[in-house]
Amino acid sequence: MILSNAEPERFRGDIHVRLALIDTDTLSLFFRKTPSVVERFEEYLDMFDTVSFSIITYYEILSGLRHRDASRQIKSFIEFAALNTIIPLTERSVEISSGLYADLRKIGKPLDDVDLLIAGIALESDMLLVTSNERHFSRISGLSVENWNR
Repeated sequence: MILSNAEPERFRGDIHVRLALIDTDTLSLFFRKTPSVVERFEEYLDMFDTVSFSIITYYEILSGLRHRDASRQIKSFIEFAALNTIIPLTERSVEISSGLYADLRKIGKPLDDVDLLIAGIALESDMLLVTSNERHFSRISGLSVENWNR
């Protein structure tokens, strides 16, 4: 499913919940049934109908499963993806990512291209990035990051 004009935030009582982009590490922890991550997914899905992840995360998970020749897990992942929202790369997200690349290289704190592309998608879509990799993503100004593995 490709993202449409999804509502970027919701309120539950006094709690404000932003639309989240799930990073590869967090999605992997969910599939491994990490209790804290599963609990946060359940809370999130009480507010939103689907979870969202980038086409980059789709690639990373699928390529990792294919490398391990995990055909049953591949089938499950593809079925999971079809029920959720995959956010594509766009020209604008790539422009944002390339700017991040240049800025971080100039200050001597580069990130790998995959992380930059995911950050560009999150920034373009005005989404919270859910990741355990706070140390890397915290280098990116304006990017909201949350760790569900706590």
